[in-house]
Formats: sequence, C-alpha cells, structure tokens
Amino acid sequence: MSIRVSLTFDNGPTPDVTPWVLDVLRERGVRATFFVVGQQLRLAGMAAMAARAAAEGHWIGNHTLTHSIPLAELDDPAAVDREIVETQSLIGDLSHPDRLFRPFGRGGIIDDRLVGAHGLRRLEEGAFTCVLWNSVPRDWEQPDGGWVRTCLDDVATRPWSVVVVHDLPTGAMSHLPALLDGLDAMRAEVVQGFPEECVPIRCGVRTATFGRLPLPD
Repeated sequence: MSIRVSLTFDNGPTPDVTPWVLDVLRERGVRATFFVVGQQLRLAGMAAMAARAAAEGHWIGNHTLTHSIPLAELDDPAAVDREIVETQSLIGDLSHPDRLFRPFGRGGIIDDRLVGAHGLRRLEEGAFTCVLWNSVPRDWEQPDGGWVRTCLDDVATRPWSVVVVHDLPTGAMSHLPALLDGLDAMRAEVVQGFPEECVPIRCGVRTATFGRLPLPD
C-alpha cells in the first residue's frame, strides 16, 4: 500500500516554535498546512511568521479566533461569526484560495459540536472549505516524543492520513525531525491537499462526505 500524509499544524503561530518548525520543513523540502488561531496572529511578529510560512509554500488556514469552544456550543450567532470571519480577516491575503477552515475539535473529537447550524451556514455562504482529520497522535500528551511512534503506526493503517500536530511550546515539535525520518523510512509521500473523506465542505459546497459525518443539515 502506498502511503500519503498531509501534515497540518494547528493553534499557532507561536514564538520560537513556529520558526523552528518552518526551518525543519524547509531543510527537508516538506510543505504543510498551518491552521492558525486569530488571537495568535495578533501577537507581536506572528502575522509576519504566517507570511513567512505562506512565502515558503505552506498553506494557511483558519482555526477560529479564540480556539476556546466548539462552534455549536456558542449560543450567540454573532460569536460564531467572529470566530470564523474575524480570523479570516486577520489572515487576509495569506489565505489559501479555497478558504480553508478547521473547526475546534476539543482533542480531535469529530461530533455534532464541531460546527453547528449557524456555523455551517457561515461556511457555506462564505465559500469556505472545511478540513477535518483522520490522524491525531496527541502530541500534547506525549511531548517527550512518544507521539512520533503513535503517528507512524497510525498512518501505516490507511492510504492517506491528515495528521494534526501543534506548533505550541510543549516541546513536542523538537521531535518533528524524527517524524520526518520515520515517514521517509516507510516511504510515505508527504503531500499538500486532503482526501475527500476529510473535506465535508469544499468552497462552500457539501461533498459526498458530508452526509457521513455528524454535521447539521
């Protein structure tokens, strides 16, 4: 079985960590997707760091403004709009043309709390592409490097994995070179793009995957 892996980095950009991740990816010739949090872009120098990522060929996606609560748990539609629209405004011209959006999954859980009815309308009306995941090695729980083995074992089980890791100051990303070495050893192809099973909405249009996920009608 040939193996493809899409690397995605959530919750940044973060001082000291994101620059290191970008250095490693550049040295290895690997391109990834960074799903950024709007509040992080407001930190000094972090908009410039996102711009560096885009300039080096990485894709920039929207991972909500505050990363604090799943959209369906927000009672105020205006709050849902802020989480999506304000972050997209902060990303600005750095956005991937397909307006990539990843909801907050609270530990990687895909359930009916992810988007909610109002969030779904906002994604459809705004022509967003909703990108989910199928591999979460939980790097935040094993920052000493145990997450690398977890990830490698998991991606070996399917033809195409969308891996979620985090450019956060946990120490986990110091083991990113080991992950890339392991992927090389298993002859996995690291790609950009996402399998259809992880994209329930593409450019505002529901895909065939939509009905197989716990998303609102």
